[in-house]
Amino acid sequence: MSEPDLQALETWVQPLIAKLTAGERRQLARDLGRDLRISQRERINAQQNPDGTRYEPRAALRGQAGGIRRKAMFNKLRTAKHIKARVTAAGVQIGFVGRVARIARVHQYGLRDRVEPGGPMHNYPRRELLGLTRAEQTHIRDKLIEHLT
Repeated sequence: MSEPDLQALETWVQPLIAKLTAGERRQLARDLGRDLRISQRERINAQQNPDGTRYEPRAALRGQAGGIRRKAMFNKLRTAKHIKARVTAAGVQIGFVGRVARIARVHQYGLRDRVEPGGPMHNYPRRELLGLTRAEQTHIRDKLIEHLT
């Protein structure tokens, strides 16, 4: 989801959320956080960016026995242990915690990083692990309307 889309969603939601009590906002944020964390996990499992495109596959490992590992990327990153939802009355944040946050950031933005400690540098392709799809935006809107009624 692009920054203007997020701002438009926030502009639309802000007056509605302001009418709720702090406890109601926290409950709504908790429900949305849980739902979004699950949908992010499922999208990472499907190896898709928020726009629906597939993640760029791993580069071939030249000169190494066995070549590329064939299992899906980010198997451990998508677990509840690493994807956390932080809930307050002001909102909800979905993100990675601990040492894996650095790995996730490198892939999220397509940065340059070491393959392993002390190893060679590599330009990682952009693989958006976290982001809102159109379906998730609709879910947020519907959940908010449902909560207000």
